[in-house]
Amino acid sequence: MTSFWSGRRIRLRGIEPDDWTAFMRFAVDEERMGDVLSPPRSAESFRAWAKEQGTAKSYGDCFGLAIEAVDTGEIVGAVGSHQADPLAGWFEYGVTIGADHRRKGYAAEAAVMLLRFMFAERRYHKCEARVFAHNEASLTLHRRLGFVEEGRLRDHVFLAGRHHDLVMMGVLADEFAQLHSMSELGCSAGPGVTTPSSGG
Repeated sequence: MTSFWSGRRIRLRGIEPDDWTAFMRFAVDEERMGDVLSPPRSAESFRAWAKEQGTAKSYGDCFGLAIEAVDTGEIVGAVGSHQADPLAGWFEYGVTIGADHRRKGYAAEAAVMLLRFMFAERRYHKCEARVFAHNEASLTLHRRLGFVEEGRLRDHVFLAGRHHDLVMMGVLADEFAQLHSMSELGCSAGPGVTTPSSGG
């Protein structure tokens, strides 16, 4: 039987200590593409972070996974659930794809896989995502996944010398189920983009 965590283009897996170089590249990509700007980090800090992730226990329904291309075995990005409220039934997720691997369907496939798990297996009712208003590719991806804009935080983030709006998006489990099977293994594909809430 095919693994729940394997799709047509990607598979999701735990983060290994040797993955630190890929995550260091993702951080550089995010800065270069205007997704985030942070002080430079040492290679040793990425090594330590990846080693910690490789042995860390998941915190409730909050976890991070590496996105690996099926055809090459290369790490192309990361996806995860970063906040979760089981009582209210909502969680927030993020996805990031390396600059060289975007627009190949990796982000959409990883997102559908993670959302299917959280909705069908963990029984959450709603998923939230935060998207920079200037990131049209990410907004388009999320709308296609079934997300709708629920609000906009004006001038909420400061990046590259100016303020930007942050778009709050959400999708309910039944809305997601109308577009994506909740039981099939693997998932459909779409363009690879990134959201600001993503880690790595």
